[in-house]
Amino acid sequence: MLTRRTFIATGAAASLSACAQTQPVQPIAQSPEFREATPKLPDFYGPVDDKFYIPAVPEGVVPQRLWRQVVANPFPEYQQGTIVVDPDAGYLHLIQEDGNALRYGVGTGAAGREWDGDAVVQFTRSWPRWTPPDTLIARMPKYEPYSAANGGMDGGPGNPLGARALYLFQDGKDTLYRIHGGCEPQYLGKAVSSGCIRMLDQDAIDIQTRVSPHATVVVLPSYKTGLDVPVY
Repeated sequence: MLTRRTFIATGAAASLSACAQTQPVQPIAQSPEFREATPKLPDFYGPVDDKFYIPAVPEGVVPQRLWRQVVANPFPEYQQGTIVVDPDAGYLHLIQEDGNALRYGVGTGAAGREWDGDAVVQFTRSWPRWTPPDTLIARMPKYEPYSAANGGMDGGPGNPLGARALYLFQDGKDTLYRIHGGCEPQYLGKAVSSGCIRMLDQDAIDIQTRVSPHATVVVLPSYKTGLDVPVY
């Protein structure tokens, strides 16, 4: 059950619409000092040839704290295999054994912050199809060619869901929330729009190989308001 707010199907559809940005947001320039101080990215953030080509994450853009890494488990109350999302910190933890967790950086959004509670990973998809809801198409008719009536958008480069998607269900029903790839590196750890839980494609591929069928997903409440970057 949702812990603080009642889930409304139309609201969830609106949240899913934010998998696509309503208008491109200018990238956040990183200072030369930041680039110089940031260690070299691990090799697992290099280019990936996975049905479609995934470019390497650029150096000096993603803060080291948001890199995929093993950390001491901050949520010992949850069993192994549980996914815990902390929207305010920009972290997703996959609980492991021996008191550890695998931590990933994620991007969240205003609508994602309005939803907290438990769900399960009903299934996953590689290079998933994206179908924008009617509410988004009404605001942005350019997405009408990808409507449900037209079959959605094929998976691949440019698809907002990226290389992988984990589909979150609650009480047997699709919440319309996803954990998915396609996050631009410069927006990792930030709230830039309403919407799903976004990961770097390299991390989305990695977590899909680790998550168990029907794994529990816990989205913690957020105490922040607003967006880190304005959306127009």
